[in-house]
Amino acid sequence: MDINPSNDRQPALSDLLAKRIVILDGAMGTMIQQRTLEEADFRGERFADWERDLKGHNDLLGITQPEVIGSIHRSYLEAGADIIETNTFNSTRIALADYAMESLAYELNVANTKLARAAADDVMAADPGRQCFVAGALGPTNRTASISPDVNDPAFRAVTYDQLVEAYVEQAKGLVEGGVDVLLVETVFDSLNSRAALFALESLFDSLGQRLPVMLSFTITDQSGRTLSGQTVEAYWNSVANIDLLSVGINCALGPQEMRSHIDELSRIAPVNISAHPNAGMPNPLLPTGFPETPESFAPQLREWAANGWLNIVGGCCGTTPDHIRCIVESVSDCEPRRLAKPEPWLRLSGMEALTVRPESNFINIGERNNVTGSPRFAKLIKNDQYEEALAVARQQVENGAQIIDVNMDESMLDSEAAMVRFLNLIASEPDISRVPIMVDSSKWSVIEAGLKCLQGKGIVNSISLKEGEELFLKQARLIRRYGAAVVVMAFDGQGQADSTERRVEICTRSYDLLTKEVGFPPEDIIFDPNILTVATGMEEHNDYAVSFIEATRIIKSTLPLAKISGGVSNISFSFRGNNGVREAMHSAFLYHAIRAGLDMGIVNAGMLEVYEEIPPDLLERVEDVLLNRRSDATERLVEFAETVKQQGKSEKVADAWREGTVEERLSHALVKGIVEHIEADTEEARQKLGRPIHVIEGPLMDGMNVVGDLFGAGKMFLPQVVKSARVMKKAVAYLQPFMEEEKAETGSSSRGKILMATVKGDVHDIGKNIVGVVLRCNNYEVIDLGVMVPCDKILKAAREENVDMIGLSGLITPSLDEMSHVAKEMHRGGFDLPLLIGGATTSREHTAVKIAPGYELGTLHVLDASRAVGVVGKLLSENGREDFIATNTTLQDELREKHYSKRKAKPLLPIAKVRARATQIDWRAEDIPQPEFTGVRSEDDFPLETLVEFIDWSPFFHAWELQGRYPKIFDDATVGDKAKELFDDAKELLDRIVGEKLFTAKCAYGFFPANRIGDDVELFTDDTRTKRLAKFHFLRQQNDKASGENHSLADFIAPGETGLADHLGAFAVTAGHGVEELAKSFEADNDDYNAIMAKALGDRLAEAFAECLHARARREWGYGADESLSSDELIREKYRGIRPAAGYPACPDHTEKGLLWELLDAEKHTGISLTESYAMWPASSVSGLYFAHPRAKYFGVGKIDRDQVEDWATRKNMTLADAERWLAPNLNYDPPK
Repeated sequence: MDINPSNDRQPALSDLLAKRIVILDGAMGTMIQQRTLEEADFRGERFADWERDLKGHNDLLGITQPEVIGSIHRSYLEAGADIIETNTFNSTRIALADYAMESLAYELNVANTKLARAAADDVMAADPGRQCFVAGALGPTNRTASISPDVNDPAFRAVTYDQLVEAYVEQAKGLVEGGVDVLLVETVFDSLNSRAALFALESLFDSLGQRLPVMLSFTITDQSGRTLSGQTVEAYWNSVANIDLLSVGINCALGPQEMRSHIDELSRIAPVNISAHPNAGMPNPLLPTGFPETPESFAPQLREWAANGWLNIVGGCCGTTPDHIRCIVESVSDCEPRRLAKPEPWLRLSGMEALTVRPESNFINIGERNNVTGSPRFAKLIKNDQYEEALAVARQQVENGAQIIDVNMDESMLDSEAAMVRFLNLIASEPDISRVPIMVDSSKWSVIEAGLKCLQGKGIVNSISLKEGEELFLKQARLIRRYGAAVVVMAFDGQGQADSTERRVEICTRSYDLLTKEVGFPPEDIIFDPNILTVATGMEEHNDYAVSFIEATRIIKSTLPLAKISGGVSNISFSFRGNNGVREAMHSAFLYHAIRAGLDMGIVNAGMLEVYEEIPPDLLERVEDVLLNRRSDATERLVEFAETVKQQGKSEKVADAWREGTVEERLSHALVKGIVEHIEADTEEARQKLGRPIHVIEGPLMDGMNVVGDLFGAGKMFLPQVVKSARVMKKAVAYLQPFMEEEKAETGSSSRGKILMATVKGDVHDIGKNIVGVVLRCNNYEVIDLGVMVPCDKILKAAREENVDMIGLSGLITPSLDEMSHVAKEMHRGGFDLPLLIGGATTSREHTAVKIAPGYELGTLHVLDASRAVGVVGKLLSENGREDFIATNTTLQDELREKHYSKRKAKPLLPIAKVRARATQIDWRAEDIPQPEFTGVRSEDDFPLETLVEFIDWSPFFHAWELQGRYPKIFDDATVGDKAKELFDDAKELLDRIVGEKLFTAKCAYGFFPANRIGDDVELFTDDTRTKRLAKFHFLRQQNDKASGENHSLADFIAPGETGLADHLGAFAVTAGHGVEELAKSFEADNDDYNAIMAKALGDRLAEAFAECLHARARREWGYGADESLSSDELIREKYRGIRPAAGYPACPDHTEKGLLWELLDAEKHTGISLTESYAMWPASSVSGLYFAHPRAKYFGVGKIDRDQVEDWATRKNMTLADAERWLAPNLNYDPPK
């Protein structure tokens, strides 16, 4: 078989693309649907007795109704299309399996191509000056290589890479045989599928000895800007940029309005022609074509793209017709074709997201712990088949800052290929891991290749070398290039491992020349590993290893353009295994020098890195003596010194030198460092010196706070320190207050502005609000804090009376969002013209734009956290910048609203009846239904606080103070580690006092109740006879079209009555909050905001710990947790069976069910926890929820729901529809009537 396009078509197409925008045809399916063909038409004579229904098998019409397909091709050519696509979208044997027609794959491709070829040739014969081209369409198949169709087995794949390659080769052969001019891989929703298709085409071209132009078009499935398998536009392009493409583009799923920004982005990054063929808008089955965009509305939008210089090829997808194409031809006829982008030759990788290594990029950290040869823990997990736990290792690497994950399965007792495939498939199901690129690490080529067939992104192969000669080296390099990966090349050849500067440079130079000249490998995708070898071994010949690596790195980077350098950093310190203090210092010092020489990346454990500047000088000197080979006795000196190195916290330096400065300097130092010991004496000294108290405030105190504000804004101070600074400031001001009372006329002049803040009615949470208040006060703003549960009229009355400059609203629970909307509307009605700030854990930019801002149009702004508050307030109070800032915010909110509503249209929900039919499928067995020790309610009114301490999850504690990181790893963070440790020490000191003095009281009520599911509800009974109903919980169900085919409701995890199984539901309410408010107020009275906030944060941590502790007891008493032996970390990560969802959270967004829970447990009597009108719990440090015990029970989010479910739910709860819509407002997929 030869490629023999008539009239040498390829140069003609290239010439046409250079002259003008080329026109692609429109939808084949839409035109077929307009023919209203019946089953018999699809079958024809040949398939009259075929065993399966064939209606809708459009590709088959190329055999049974060739005149229909031919006439559609002609109509598009007559409309002005330059390229028509073959009717072969589903003509792979994989997709044809739906019709049991796998054997027809080749025939269908040949037949349909000949029809398109004949139509094009006829038009050109009738008009000799015209050029028409046939593109062979290769669809995505109906299976995905990156996603499991089995929710219970995320590593499973319904199709393999090899199966896809085989199917695409067969299809492409038929297309070439039929006479296509171009091959078009289109509607790609998973880049791994398209990578297989492109691999197949390149393999076919090799066998033919010549190639055809290849077009590629992928699909962004929704407004998130990602493919179905989760990749961003840039990440997808990086995944396929290895292939010599005629064009890349986007088609299907979206209309022009929704696709616009994605085409814009693609046109800026891809150095090939750009194609676009969007749908005629978003689907609407009530319209004649099923889509809303008419030719007259569709074409002008594409003209704008063309006029912007984004397009080289344009056409239509679903819902478009010859009339659409005719209008496009007219619209773009005077637009110049896009000039190809010229991206910089940088290393561009991707997982779900793109990673670009620029010249100015910092050192790239490659996570090393997913390596069975280097990590005993990881090896043990893999050998024991504990892949879920092994995934946690990968996740931890990413959380700790790894930008690439290295995966190695080389172990003699493992099936390394199978282990690599399974682990990489599991990673693909974890977006928080798979967002980063993967380095496939193995000494076995078969394992590397198996790994490459699992990656949808552009990863890295680690590694190949010249060890087995040039022929194998070149063969492997060509395949790596075809798979679309970058490559690590080891400094190895037939003589062995390079260990001198000369050998390192010589082998890398030879490899570079072979790769760039023989293979055509992009130099920016070549990463050399010149061998980081162990020093301080006692062998003299090893003493120069580090110096040699550093020098070789410098030479390679200067002589081999664009190449990168990497290495296994921990190798350098193997001589000191067991002494992490020395090893960390060696790693940091080595990196310091190697990075300066040109080291770009390295495989390193980020947790084993000391900050270079903080290495003790005596240790650093000895380490660098070894690394830089500065002394003949360097090894002996370091070995001797290493014995004295202990891993311990830094000793606090006692330094009172600052007390020798001027009083102004001392005050500034005390404010920055948060030192209160001398503040009253220094403040009095300053008052005596400056004469008036206001001069002390406006002078040294504000100077010091300005320093604090600048450092905080620059990220050099963190919230715990800022709050300590505020404590110092408040104590100083409190000391001066009596003196200022005597000078009332001169008080209050120092404020930059006045802000009123309140936690809205029904909500009791205020830690975040208090922190924002502290930060604003630190920046010389006056803050009036009305506290918690503040009704709207009180907020607005106080705002008028205090003549404030702006209002800030805070809230944590979802009903607070409605209350914020109410306040906004009342501000509008009351004629306010103040900015309104919105903040709190459940708030977001999008919700503020969609639900709150429309009610108050004079400036409603979302403030993400305390670090943003000062900047926002400053701009709003700026005379020059305020109007522009508000205008910019308004524009942004307009865009967010537009995106929100288009997203809603793009993802219609399923009817409630259909999703109930897709309920969680559970095989109900008696052995999965545990029986509790008791039924009814038990309570405790003074639970030991010391028991709860061991259950505390500290990570959220640091998050509350806006220090991001996981406990205890956060202490190792180079940026915030020291401050986190200081905060933790303060917290432990206060916690010890709370526990020792019993300042808080912990109470709980919990119980088990006979229960069975009925529909989406769960009925509870008074006793085991189940004859008298006690209560009924009403749950909601997911309504979006879940890829798993299951739409969850919490009710699914309770056995239906018809199973005959005696199931139970648990319930609980706990609090550690009695005493919290009193302790916080005592600190506030002493002007100690720091400890006031600390007390509330610890109360919250103890309450969550109580919930975890009580759940552990409940699991034991329920009979299925008796054998648990989980560590604190495993409890925090919920590695146990069962769940404890809370009302108001994603699986149960309805807060009103809390009222039923309170009745069931008599919770207020037993625990002293009361419910506000918005169902917030008071004291705030309280937790409540339900216990589910079934092994399949899991957490999930209900997400958006439609009116049919809301109406049904309201009826079940005997609630009005309006009330139901108010309580469920954040989850509504529609706008209720005003």
